[in-house]
Amino acid sequence: MQSFPDASALLAPRSLDDLLMYRMWRAVRESNGMVTRMVEGGFGITHREWGMIGALTQLGEVTSSELAKRLLLDRVSTSRGLRSLGDKKLLERRQDAEDGREVRVRLSQSGQELCGALFPRIASFNVDLLAAIDAAHMDVFLECLRRLELRGSELKAQGVVAEKADRRSGGTRHRWPRHGA
Repeated sequence: MQSFPDASALLAPRSLDDLLMYRMWRAVRESNGMVTRMVEGGFGITHREWGMIGALTQLGEVTSSELAKRLLLDRVSTSRGLRSLGDKKLLERRQDAEDGREVRVRLSQSGQELCGALFPRIASFNVDLLAAIDAAHMDVFLECLRRLELRGSELKAQGVVAEKADRRSGGTRHRWPRHGA
């Protein structure tokens, strides 16, 4: 296991292990694979589709744009996920009565049943995972998560990272200098 940083290392990182986002990624990575296996192997849906099903359970009928905003997804990923859920008969689509160009989506009966079967398993897994944090620290942990989400939103709105991802061109491969060229 990698060394675990103290507060001073997080505030003045000198190695990969000292970076907050790396540590958070590792924490998520340790458990996320188990959830992925649960949803894919046990229920035949992807992790992203599970997120959409969970959100639609809470939101009811929404537009794909509203769903994308809620899940912090781009329109293309949202559209692909919704198409897949529709193909699996877990989703229903309906033309908006006021704006015929707008399509609204909601879970089908099968989608609701799937969520009813899957949500308790994932909720139980979350409770098991949170057993690592004692009750005296739970409110502090949640407050820290809330503050990190808010700060991330603020930094995004401020445009602190000017670069744009270029996945259509193969990521950044086209930028690497060729050796010997």
